[in-house]
Amino acid sequence: MSDNAIEIQGLKKTYAATGRSPAKEALKGIDLAIPRGSIFGLLGPNGAGKSTLINILAGLVVKTEGRVKIWGFDQDENPRQSRAAIGIMPQEPHLDPFFTPAGSLDVQAGLYGVPKSQRKTAEILELIGLTDKANAYARSLSGGMRRRLLLGKALVHSPQILVLDEPTAGVDIELRNLLWKNVRKLNEQGMTIILTTHYLEEAEQMCDDIAIINHGEVIIRDSTENLLGRLDSKTLVITPQPDASLPELPDTIIGQKHSDGTLTFTYQSSATPADEILTLVRDAGITIKDVKTREADLEDVFLSLTSGR
Repeated sequence: MSDNAIEIQGLKKTYAATGRSPAKEALKGIDLAIPRGSIFGLLGPNGAGKSTLINILAGLVVKTEGRVKIWGFDQDENPRQSRAAIGIMPQEPHLDPFFTPAGSLDVQAGLYGVPKSQRKTAEILELIGLTDKANAYARSLSGGMRRRLLLGKALVHSPQILVLDEPTAGVDIELRNLLWKNVRKLNEQGMTIILTTHYLEEAEQMCDDIAIINHGEVIIRDSTENLLGRLDSKTLVITPQPDASLPELPDTIIGQKHSDGTLTFTYQSSATPADEILTLVRDAGITIKDVKTREADLEDVFLSLTSGR
């Protein structure tokens, strides 16, 4: 058995021309391996091809070309087994308003062929924090509760892989923390998690490995630690006392004054020592009250890889 939860080779998807819209090549030959037991981030700007890729994994979109293996099952040769190995939590909360959460989970389990004796409805309701709403109509649930129910529906058939498509977009901090607590718990139990998100700080904190997709191609795939190490840019944050303006700076240092009075200096640590910046500040007659350094974050990496492409 492979060590990968998902293996994708040469995956292409071209949408045919319709009316005035020309044919669109959404995926241009994706090669990607996602390790078992990992939390894997799938990032990219809008229109990059993330949703098309996820919908192919879910069996909702038919690929044009390529090979997809899910939990060792080839999607073409063993469609039922590959589909059973994956659960998808979609972006949009499409729920039948006349089903209760308990009923909705039971119906979903039935669609996957899970016998009544093996269904985990009560257990899932407890996990997603909806035990007290088990018999309330879905139409009476808040937006956050509906998001939690979507997660529950993705878990009814005990999949080995869980795909979360923008799970915390537009939700409050309390719900976001609850979702991530649940995700970490599922991952600790051995479930492989695939996450798409616009919150780069979230991906930085949660993901072991990350692939960045742009214009239907994987432009990089590496561990989160290695991605962050690609940039040697650092930022020096200085709080002057009293208020002061930026000193004259060489082209190798980018300075900015902020509304709170702090001065930031962004530089490449391999080319410019921090002492050089501190000397420039002192020579300009600025008294330093406080100084901090900030490392490059995932947003810096993301922008450096996608801008101008």
